[in-house]
Amino acid sequence: MRERPRLLLVEDDAGVRRSLQLLFRAQGFDVRAYAAGAALLDDPLSGDACCFVADFRLEQSDGIEVLCRLRERGWPGPAILITAFPSAELTERALAQGFAQVLEKPLREHALTGALARLTGVGKRI
Repeated sequence: MRERPRLLLVEDDAGVRRSLQLLFRAQGFDVRAYAAGAALLDDPLSGDACCFVADFRLEQSDGIEVLCRLRERGWPGPAILITAFPSAELTERALAQGFAQVLEKPLREHALTGALARLTGVGKRI
């Protein structure tokens, strides 16, 4: 039986993905990390997660599209979108599609870990 809650991460930049994996593991999550949304959607374990964190711009899709596909499959968890290209329009679209929060890159560690703690009850609340 898994003791740590599972978190799904989609980030196409390998260095950022690895850094976020380490941060999320330190916060108490079992991290399933993917370079592409298609890989996450193909993973049978992706439906058993407490939270989803996605980059907006991915090579073959975007984080909003991936969340929409998860929702179509019945996944109900909270989601955070991260982006290096913030705009009011993007934030409005992301929130309308079910993201709980949109965070701007470069990420501030405390903003990200605080958001995760508020949304999941796991990790440090800041």
